[in-house]
Order: sequence, then structure tokens, then C-alpha cells
Amino acid sequence: MATPITIDVVSDVVCPWCYVGKRRLEMTLAARKDIAAEIRWRPFFLDPTVPREGKPRIDYITGKFGGTEKLTAAHKRLTGIGAEAGIDFHFEDIEVQPNTLDAHRVIGWAMVEGKADAVVDNLFRDFFVNGANLADPETLAAAGARGGMDIAKLRADLASDKDSELVRKQAQAASASGIGGVPFFVFNSKIALAGAQEAEVISSAIDQSLAAATGG
Repeated sequence: MATPITIDVVSDVVCPWCYVGKRRLEMTLAARKDIAAEIRWRPFFLDPTVPREGKPRIDYITGKFGGTEKLTAAHKRLTGIGAEAGIDFHFEDIEVQPNTLDAHRVIGWAMVEGKADAVVDNLFRDFFVNGANLADPETLAAAGARGGMDIAKLRADLASDKDSELVRKQAQAASASGIGGVPFFVFNSKIALAGAQEAEVISSAIDQSLAAATGG
């Protein structure tokens, strides 16, 4: 019988390393038939200063990094790493840097329905592969619908302020707890792991959390 384990993943859908981390976690879990994982997605704002409607990507990059030059090498490296994880990064197609409050709201609702893994993957792929605008409520609703959620309800909920304050408080709590970067994983509320680590490192953290849970 598989041993149950909870995995809290603190993440933001505009973080490319979070996308890599998700894929590496999935590869790890696919090889660990001895455990049954419950993944709980926790919100984090990589940049909470981005306006709710988003801003042009070029303006965001210029304001934050002084230009695109500093990111070129990083994006090239990430493209290679992503390919190894089955991700086809297309950073050049991203036109809007979004505020991710609404994306996190959709993920929270998907968690309630047990559909978060698919919806999170849709959001990552929409942004990093297809260059979609995650500040657009219709884009978010469509991502949720492809994950099995009701698109009419998503549209109505996104048009409201439902759970906006809850997501803000959850993201603030993550930062207040000392999490300064994502992805950040917590296994069985006992073992923490920062960064998009390789599968063997994730597997080791799983083993440590299981040992801690049994007093081993």
C-alpha cells in the first residue's frame, strides 16, 4: 500500500523555474510508486508591484533589469533545461507581464475541485509556451475549463472579488515565513526544499519527510 504524503508547493505561474520544478516533481512522483502524494499549491507573488491589468513585457524587463541583455543568457540556459523536462519555452512570445492574483484565485478554486495539477500546468504552458496574457480573465477561464472546470462559473467568479483577499494573505504569509524565492516545497510539513531541484534531491527529501513522520 502506498504511503500518503502531503507536498506543499509555493509557486508563481510567471516563474520559469517553478514550471521546471513542477515537471521535476512529477517525474519524481512517477518513479515513486511507494507513495501517494497530495499536492497543495500555495500562492506566491514573484513581483506584487505589477498592476492588476499587467504591463508590457518589454517595459517590465527594462524597468527591472535595465534591458533584455541580462536575461538573454538566462533564457537560453532555461530553454535547454526546460527541453530536458519536456518544456518548450518561448520567452520571446510573451508580450504581457501579468499580475498573478487572479491566476492564483483560479488555482485555489481548482484545488477545491481536485483539478489543480492540470490547471496549473495549463497556466504555465499558456504563459511560457504560447505567450498568452494571464492578466486576461478569459485566458484564465479557458485554462481552467481545459482542466475540467466550469467556464461560466469561472467567468463569474473572476468578475467578482471572490477570494482576492485570501490569496493576498496566503502570499504574504509565505513571504513572512521567510520564503524569498520559488519554487519552494514542503514535504509532510516537516522537510523543506528550495529551488527546482533534480529528481534525486526531491526523492531524498521525500524519504527524509517519511522518516521524520515515523520517528526514524
